[in-house]
Amino acid sequence: MRVLATVATAFVVALPTTARAQSLYAPRAVKRAYAAGTRSADGNPGANYWQNRGRYEISITTAPPARRVSGSEAITYFNNSPDTLSSVVFKLLLNVHMPGAPRSGGTSEDYLTSGVHISSFAVNGTAQEWTGRGFTSQSVRLPEALAPRDSVRFAIEWYYDVSLQPGREGMIDSTTYYLAYFYPRVAVYDDYDGWDVMDHAGHEFYSDFNDYDVTVTVPRNHVVWGTGTLTNAPQVLQPDALRRYQASFASDTAIHVATGAQTEAGSITAPNVTNSWHFTATNVPDVAFGLSDHYAWEAGSLAIADRRVSAQAAYSDAAPDLHQMVEYVRHSLDFLSNQWPGVPYPYEKMTAFEGGAGMEYPMMANDQSYPDPVFSRFVVEHEIAHTYMPFYMGVNETRYAFMDEGWATTFEYLMAEADMGPERATTFFQQFRVNGWASTLSPLVDLPIITPADALTGGAYGINAYGKPALAYLAMKDMLGDDLFRRALHAYMTRWHGKHPTPWDFFYTFDDVAGRPLDWFWDNWFFSNHYIDLAVRGVARAQGGYTVAVENIGGMDAPFDLVLTFSDGTTQRLHQTAAVWQADGKRASIAVSTARAVRSVTIDGGIWVDADASNNGWTGN
Repeated sequence: MRVLATVATAFVVALPTTARAQSLYAPRAVKRAYAAGTRSADGNPGANYWQNRGRYEISITTAPPARRVSGSEAITYFNNSPDTLSSVVFKLLLNVHMPGAPRSGGTSEDYLTSGVHISSFAVNGTAQEWTGRGFTSQSVRLPEALAPRDSVRFAIEWYYDVSLQPGREGMIDSTTYYLAYFYPRVAVYDDYDGWDVMDHAGHEFYSDFNDYDVTVTVPRNHVVWGTGTLTNAPQVLQPDALRRYQASFASDTAIHVATGAQTEAGSITAPNVTNSWHFTATNVPDVAFGLSDHYAWEAGSLAIADRRVSAQAAYSDAAPDLHQMVEYVRHSLDFLSNQWPGVPYPYEKMTAFEGGAGMEYPMMANDQSYPDPVFSRFVVEHEIAHTYMPFYMGVNETRYAFMDEGWATTFEYLMAEADMGPERATTFFQQFRVNGWASTLSPLVDLPIITPADALTGGAYGINAYGKPALAYLAMKDMLGDDLFRRALHAYMTRWHGKHPTPWDFFYTFDDVAGRPLDWFWDNWFFSNHYIDLAVRGVARAQGGYTVAVENIGGMDAPFDLVLTFSDGTTQRLHQTAAVWQADGKRASIAVSTARAVRSVTIDGGIWVDADASNNGWTGN
């Protein structure tokens, strides 16, 4: 039964007159940014806000089944900060595969490689020794310090071997690779933490918004799908395939650009020894590419705002669930653009590629095949939802994973609610996102959401990044109502699109748009170790009806329904938003106006699953 909709009923909530204290912890570095005027207490970027960026020209070559990927790049890095930079931190993310690298969880021999090898390195045209040490984060001292409002040019040649164990990237089969995090990049230097020196140990990422010009050279018969505009389709596709590809940009239904058999037979790509696929993208935080010599290629499109957006899929013919993937992609883009978050999809295309993990990249999703097509759709919807967080909003998902995974999980639920209906969506969400938190007694799962995600592992990470923050966002939506929640969400997305928001920028924006401080809610959901456990503590007759006493044992300010059963057998639901706990987070007295005799009262939390349901009911004598 849906618990988000308020049933029209005569009831009032009696709240104590003294409100709970309102204050939010903020790290000292974040406080310093507000003091420096780079961020504002109303949630807007400050008058002194700045961020750095880069321009990347990249060429890579690979020839499956050989595992070697060789690359060269020119990076123009712009220092928009007020600081003089004597060193630059680079990210060599694929060093996570090296023996001894910090990783969350174990790995097999197939996962391990020798990492990224730097063949040459130059700064402003002068060759330099690569002095970086460590694993995925390496600091390199500049021969001449980089002044504020100045730029520096790096030239790097490197190579690495594709991991045999497919995951977020790696070898899918002997001639199918997913190439992600494959290039040396400059780490984020921001206004509150300075250089991002966190090692990538299996968590998420943090990237600047950059411009990319990427050429991927592969043997004939290999098709390359990837982030950005394919600028040279006539040079890499044969005429019939090119015609079908171009037609897909105006088609509301899927077009078979290539079957797997056609790709293998050599009738899709240009008949050269190698083909170089050229892609460009502007103002994106990353790029990724998939390639195969036997994948099927389907493509369609849909109208979003005043333009057509391409929806593509690349998969093995042996994956029956992925034959519907273009429609799943189209549906996801339509819902996200027009319903929640209700912001038009910002890119020209989205491609779902059959890979080894459920993982998101700008304009790309690396998704596995599953026996259940419903679950396949669920996964791709979640990955495409990440377009908005962290790609539209450049959040530090390594440290604050709830700012992207939590939102993708929220949009995933709202999409499922529209697709499956409220009851099935609630059951699905409980099963995959909430029940683990409700049933686990480990104190790790009750760590505050604000706990830095790079310090979390296992279940603590999963619950704090996905289910728990999604419940918080949905509780806020329930409390504010769709209209005000949408206005606050859109204000946050408008203010911080293409920038680097912190959690406090989000909190303060919602306070600003709502026109009232919501710190009691933020503090309870994001900064406490509370959990959801409510109890009915008594039902008493009162003038005009009854008073129901509810105790908040777990301390979390969760919405709930009171389900009343009357002596005549009829039932009624009274929905309570999180506001019922604002004045007193421990107890609420709910007045029910009715002339009928109440036989029983039950708490139904819906997606806000109660940790102990044994005390959720009352039955009269």
